[in-house]
Amino acid sequence: MREKQNLEDTVEQPVPDGMEDGPDATQETPDPEAELSRLKEELTEAQAKVDEYWQRVLRAQAEQDNTRKRAERDVQNAHKYALEKFVGDLLPVVDSLEMGLVAAAENADADKIREGIELTLKMFLDALKKHGVEPVDPTGEAFDPQLHQAMSMQPSTEVPPNTVTAVMQKGYLLNDRLVRPAMVMVSKEG
Repeated sequence: MREKQNLEDTVEQPVPDGMEDGPDATQETPDPEAELSRLKEELTEAQAKVDEYWQRVLRAQAEQDNTRKRAERDVQNAHKYALEKFVGDLLPVVDSLEMGLVAAAENADADKIREGIELTLKMFLDALKKHGVEPVDPTGEAFDPQLHQAMSMQPSTEVPPNTVTAVMQKGYLLNDRLVRPAMVMVSKEG
C-alpha cells in the first residue's frame, strides 16, 4: 500500500495554462546579441580603467626613480663640495702667505714679515673658528685625559699635582669634538 501511495505522489499534477515552462516562463529571455554587446562594453570600460591604473603605476615608478637619482646626486654633491665654503674662507690666508713670501724675497724688514705672519695666523684662526674649530690650550688647567695627551711629567712645588705646566702642541676641537689632543707636560709632586 505504501508503494502505491508513493507512486501517486510522483505522478505529475496538471499545470495551469501559461505556466508550462515553470515560474520563470513569464520573464523575457534576454537577447543574446544585446547581452553580448553589453558585456563587450563593460569589458572595454574595465580595460580602460586597467590601462589608466597601469599608466599611474608607471608614472609613480618613474617619479620614484627620479627622486632616488636626485637624492643620490645630492649626496654625491654634498660629499664632493662639503668643504667649498671652508676652502673659500682659507683662500685669503693663502693669498696673505704668498704676499709674505714676495716681501721676504725683496729683503723686507724682519719686523714687517713678523707682523705679516701674525696677521696671517689671525686670519687663519678666525677662518677655523668660523667653521667650529677651537684650539685647546690648557696651560695652568687640571690634566684631562679626554682632551690632553701627557708627554712627560715634571716635579713641581709651585702648582698642584696633575696640572698642565706647559703645552708643547695645542689641541683642537671641531664643534666640541676632539680632533687632536693637546700635547702637554704635567706636574707631579716634587
